[in-house]
Amino acid sequence: MSPAARVLFASLLLVPAAAPSARADGGWSLAPSGGGRPSVYAEGAPGAVLQDTVSVTNRGGRAVTVRLSGRGVPVTFARSRVRVPARTRADVPFTLAAGADRTGSIVARDGDGRTHTVPVRLRVGGPALSALTVEHVAVRRDGISYELVNRGTTTLVPRLAVHADGLFGPVLDRAPRTLPVHLAPGRRVRLTEPWPGRPALDAVDVRLTVTAPGGAHDTAGVPARFVPWGAVAATAAVAAAGAVLLLLRRRGRRTADGGPPGSPRTEVESTGAVT
Repeated sequence: MSPAARVLFASLLLVPAAAPSARADGGWSLAPSGGGRPSVYAEGAPGAVLQDTVSVTNRGGRAVTVRLSGRGVPVTFARSRVRVPARTRADVPFTLAAGADRTGSIVARDGDGRTHTVPVRLRVGGPALSALTVEHVAVRRDGISYELVNRGTTTLVPRLAVHADGLFGPVLDRAPRTLPVHLAPGRRVRLTEPWPGRPALDAVDVRLTVTAPGGAHDTAGVPARFVPWGAVAATAAVAAAGAVLLLLRRRGRRTADGGPPGSPRTEVESTGAVT
């Protein structure tokens, strides 16, 4: 066989091998709209809503239905479920919320489990702002509950300090410690600070101080009153029982003395003479 024939024969062998690969790929693809972009890049000010479009192209001979989702990025699609007829392209708009710098992807999955992804890079412009608030502080049976809210543009790892003053001085004083929380911009988290051994009878002012790198700082407090209602109820029951017992004793003494005071007494005296 001549060298030219060998090359032609090898080329013919490669053609059937490529066809099953296309069929295994489902005959459809996912890409940023507009062509020529390997990924989606979006940039905006903190809090901005950024818009873009992805295209699902079906080169196969039958319709395909795919579901779109975001991985690692806050993406919202105009349609999360898209049916694309044969040899047709569907353009799907979506929005990204600019809260912080993010890297993720848009994922499309068909009914057979095949997936395609498009990388996404989200960048937040403007100066970095570190800000947070501590809200809804409340003293409960299981501890001190509160909420942390990231009001800035950077992810925060907050630190918490707790202090409480009672009628006779401090009853709780915990130095600042790092919380096991990575709070993304715009996110809110509810936490509970345990408080074992809290006062049984006291009036307390609780204060939470939260800080984070970059100058974030906030303080919030709440008053709390501790009353041992079980002991109060037991004391009231004993007092009531004592009052009833005392009343019964007084009535018993009056009966032993000949009846209650003020009751009329009738006496008959015989003189031995009849007129």
